[in-house]
Amino acid sequence: MKNLIRTLNKWANSHMSLTMDSIRMILGIFIFIKGLQFASQTDLLVDLIQPNDPSASTLFIAHYVAMAHFAGGILVFFGLITRLVLLIQLPIFIGAVIMNTINGAESVIMAQAIFGLIGSIVFILYGSGRYSVDHKLQMEM
Repeated sequence: MKNLIRTLNKWANSHMSLTMDSIRMILGIFIFIKGLQFASQTDLLVDLIQPNDPSASTLFIAHYVAMAHFAGGILVFFGLITRLVLLIQLPIFIGAVIMNTINGAESVIMAQAIFGLIGSIVFILYGSGRYSVDHKLQMEM
C-alpha cells in the first residue's frame, strides 16, 4: 500500500506541472481577452465603475484595468513575472467580484470574475511553473 501511494505521488508530481502550466496559460488568455473587451468598450466599463457623472479618476481606473489585463494576460501566458503581474490583477478581480455581487450581475460574468480571482490567488502561491520563461531564466542563472 505504501508503495502504491509513493508511485501515485511521483506520478502526480511529474504530471501536475503540465496541468498547472496549462491552467496558467488559459488564465493568461482569459485575462488578455478581457483586456481587449475592456479596451474596445471603455464606455461600458466607465458606466460600470461609476454610472452617474464619471470623473477623470474613473477614466483612469478604466484605462488601468484595460491595460493591466492586456499586458498582464500576455505575461501570465508566457509565465514571466507571474506573481507580480497577478498581484497587480488581484485588486481588479476583487473589485469585479464585489461589483458583480452588489449589482446582481449575470452568473456567467460572476463566474468569470471568480475564475480570475481564484486563478490569481492560486498562481500567486504556486508561481509560474516548470514550463515558463521565469523557470527558464532561473535555470540559466
